[in-house]
Amino acid sequence: MSGRITLQEGDISEAEVDAIVNAANSDLVLGSGVAGAIRSRGGPVIQEECDAHGPIEVGQAALTGAGELPARFVIHAAGMPPGGQASEESVRSSMRASLRLAREQGCQTIAVPAIGAGVAGFPMQRCAEVLIEEARAHLDGETSLDEIRFVLFGEPAYRIFEMVHDAAKVAAQMERLRRRT
Repeated sequence: MSGRITLQEGDISEAEVDAIVNAANSDLVLGSGVAGAIRSRGGPVIQEECDAHGPIEVGQAALTGAGELPARFVIHAAGMPPGGQASEESVRSSMRASLRLAREQGCQTIAVPAIGAGVAGFPMQRCAEVLIEEARAHLDGETSLDEIRFVLFGEPAYRIFEMVHDAAKVAAQMERLRRRT
């Protein structure tokens, strides 16, 4: 793995990275939660760019500018339909699409929220498992990313991601040891 995965508790709209991932709906309407924070801090231009782009399929991602945010881009990961629920496949697919867009833009740093675990109702622990698994797989391949930073709102979400990330690191170490013997 060439890049690194980091965890941070905080407000993703304040992340100073190349791209921020928005936990979006497929209509690209910036509603509440992460999307609301991005809309409030980034200004109306982000929603205007979303409107110009138009709806995308659940499980896909779209790129816009970042308005007044400290990032260069916002990648809108459509983990759910408007007013609907996220599934493991929609979370996994939208994360993959987001990382692919980041690579295509030459991003070195990206901040990712708990896609689907807010209003979309996806269980936080399974969200952490899926997103960290996709991040590790991406960093094992060809990528421009040096850092995938998970920015989690609140200590409970942070602790769940921390536990899952630690377990993944231990599993990787055990696999390396098995290969040596």
